[in-house]
Amino acid sequence: MTNPILSTARQRGQEHQLPYAGAVTPQEAYALLQQNPSAKLVDVRTNAERDWVGRVALADSQHAAVQWNLYPGGTPNPDFMRQLEQVAGKDDVLLFLCRSGVRSRHAAKLATEHGYANCFDILEGFEGDKDGEGHRKTVGGWCKAGLPWLGA
Repeated sequence: MTNPILSTARQRGQEHQLPYAGAVTPQEAYALLQQNPSAKLVDVRTNAERDWVGRVALADSQHAAVQWNLYPGGTPNPDFMRQLEQVAGKDDVLLFLCRSGVRSRHAAKLATEHGYANCFDILEGFEGDKDGEGHRKTVGGWCKAGLPWLGA
């Protein structure tokens, strides 16, 4: 049976010619995680971001932390793919999350290029875009959607 959330996400991927399976809203990602215990959210933010800003509240079996960039310095994580391989299978449904949806797109693309078949970007990210005053968590994102998260 086809999951309607994944069907919608794949359709978005086709419409926007994404180099990975598709994209989900934060609400769709959370619903999918509730429906599919084998789906995994891959948080690609730095360890510092998760520690200082907050993290999603999910069971460990559905959450993986694989830094796209390293802190401090923001240099690319040379072990990203090796670390992803340790936490996810090639056929798993993987939902990539970052602060606002940029690094997660890159991570979904790279994973797809390495044979992961079901990579999805979580649109808007964890904190969303900045508002008119330069604050996050007020315009889009996992937090703004009221989804479970643990503060710093």
